[in-house]
Amino acid sequence: MKNYTFGYARVSTEIQNLDRQMDALKKYGVDIIYNEKMTGTKKDRPELTKMLERMTANDTVVVESLSRLGRSTKDLIDLTELFEQKGVHLVSLKESIDTSTSTGKLLFTLMSAIAQFERDTIADRTREGLRSARARGRKGGRPRVNPGCIQKAVKLYHTKQYSIKEIEELTGVKKSTLYRNL
Repeated sequence: MKNYTFGYARVSTEIQNLDRQMDALKKYGVDIIYNEKMTGTKKDRPELTKMLERMTANDTVVVESLSRLGRSTKDLIDLTELFEQKGVHLVSLKESIDTSTSTGKLLFTLMSAIAQFERDTIADRTREGLRSARARGRKGGRPRVNPGCIQKAVKLYHTKQYSIKEIEELTGVKKSTLYRNL
């Protein structure tokens, strides 16, 4: 079975140009290029999904820069863990990372460790902040909705005379809370 080298290129808006990335991927010699014009913050990126479904063990994914592949450090780590599980190599031209080499694996392992440290630090700070707030008498989470308001919202809904938006305005009960109680 043939091993493929896939290229992935992305820009954030329709008016931006993919040419620079496409040229770099072609110069590298990729077999198939997947490209899209959409923000990296969208979880559902159809061309990336197609590439992920098609890749198999010993294939290689090439990107011009790691920023083109991942929406965030966590997203990038998740994608590269998927590559590792599937036995797929990752090459980032800008960062000179190639996970098929021992140096590339080391660099990526270091980056992964730093990203994990960052996630753990954020979680620690969140827990500390919650403890501190509780010590001052504050409670976390969403405030409870008055059960009487919920009953009123449900009754209004069953009359079929009011829209959800009107029910929200009349009772202060959000749509999701109303539906959860129906």
